[in-house]
Amino acid sequence: MNFNLSEHPSIANQFIAEIRDVHLQQDSMRFRRNLERLGEVIAYEISKTLQYTDKAIETPLGLAEVSTPQNDIVLATILRAGLPFHQGFLNYFDRAGNAFVSAYRKHHKDGTFEINLEYISCPRLDDCTLLISDPMLATGASMGLAIKELLAFGQPKKIHIVTAIASTYGLEYIQRLYPDADVWMGACDDELTAKSYIVPGLGDAGDLAFGAKTQE
Repeated sequence: MNFNLSEHPSIANQFIAEIRDVHLQQDSMRFRRNLERLGEVIAYEISKTLQYTDKAIETPLGLAEVSTPQNDIVLATILRAGLPFHQGFLNYFDRAGNAFVSAYRKHHKDGTFEINLEYISCPRLDDCTLLISDPMLATGASMGLAIKELLAFGQPKKIHIVTAIASTYGLEYIQRLYPDADVWMGACDDELTAKSYIVPGLGDAGDLAFGAKTQE
C-alpha cells in the first residue's frame, strides 16, 4: 500500500510546503520542526492500521473502557537527516524501540557514488512492526540497504517505509525490493537530477537540518 499525504488535503501540506520553500529553509530550526510535525501526522495515519485491544482503566471516579495499540513497534531512521523526522514518530509512539543506521553517499570524482553503511544499532525485530524513516527517498538505495541490514536483527510482522519526499524512481525501486511493505510519503516527484537529487524536491535535508558538511 502507498499513502501520499499530498493527495489528501490536511495541515500536513503546509508543513510540506514550508520544508520545500527555499526562503523558509534558511531557518534550520523551523525546517527541523516541520519535519518533526510531518512525522507526527504520518505517525497518526499509521496508527490507524495497527491492532488494538480493549482494557479497563481506573479513573478517580470509576472504570473507563479504552482501546490501545498492542503492536510492538520499532522506529528506525537513517542518520543524520532522519533525526528530526524520527522524533515526530517517537513523540507519538513513545514506548517504541529505536534503531539507527548510518548510511551515506560516498562520492567519486567521476560523479558517481555508492552507499556506505558504517554503523547500525537495533533491538530484536522478530514479530515487531518496523517503521523506518528517511526524509528523502531519491534512488531508494540507502533505504534498501538499511532495511536489508536491519533484517539481520529478526523478521518483523510488518514494515512501514516513511519519507517526506519520494521520487517516482525511488518509490518503484523500493517496492520491487519490499513488495509487502507499506510506503508513506508527504509527496512524490517525478524527476531526478544526474546526481540523483529529487526535482523539485527540497535540496539536501541533512544540510538544511544541521548545516552543510564537507564533501569527501
